[in-house]
Amino acid sequence: MKKFLSFFASALLLGSMTITLTACVHADADEGYDTPKFENQTITVNGVSFKMIAVEGGTFQMGTPESDTDAFDEEKPQHEVTLSSYYIGETEVTQELWEAVTGSNHSDVKGAKRPIGQVSWEDCQAFISKLNGMTGKTFRLPTEAQWEYAARGGKKSKGYIYSGSGTIDEVAWYEGGATHDVATKKANELGIYDMSGNVWEWCQDWYGSYTSDAQTNPQGPASGSKHIYRGGSTFGGDDFCRVVFRNWAEPSYSSPRLGFRLAM
Repeated sequence: MKKFLSFFASALLLGSMTITLTACVHADADEGYDTPKFENQTITVNGVSFKMIAVEGGTFQMGTPESDTDAFDEEKPQHEVTLSSYYIGETEVTQELWEAVTGSNHSDVKGAKRPIGQVSWEDCQAFISKLNGMTGKTFRLPTEAQWEYAARGGKKSKGYIYSGSGTIDEVAWYEGGATHDVATKKANELGIYDMSGNVWEWCQDWYGSYTSDAQTNPQGPASGSKHIYRGGSTFGGDDFCRVVFRNWAEPSYSSPRLGFRLAM
């Protein structure tokens, strides 16, 4: 007979830092092993909580079809991508989470629930390394393919041009200058916020042109000089907020409207 066991890890006190982790385990008495459930996780670091959304893997068409003559060349050719399951942040990394990990905040428009900005790809890597040391987890930036699949709504995708809607004002802060608190617009099909607009989001991949080849868990080029970032921001128009639009910059580059979200 199958039994289900859930437990909640108590707060761990590490020096002056408190980390609360929530975990769930599925225990199968008949088969004699425990299998972690694949479900959303909430993590708390120094009093700041954030949620990681469980994204069920699948196959999708990445990029823009050749028939779309209004699309940018870098969005083509459309190609088949298959991804394993993974986690991605419900929101962009907020200023309060950045401060909880680093003790600093150099965003131009301050606000605890606003996304962190003015961070380079290199800054993101340093933050993630410190966060992993604090939590014992393996956070990272999403790959470009993981980013687009999540923005499209994964297996629940309804084919919207923006993340969660065909009407940009429902889901995105754009063309407004200042950033806004995260999760104040409509979520997409997976319950993820602000993948269109607010701040651009760094991805792990080096920039490279698409090919038509089908791929499984692509990581991007093995090397390069510029990294991908996605999603548009309040410094740009609606074209940049489409789920297929690509941008890139040197790993040391930063901008007031360039941030990131976590993956795992």
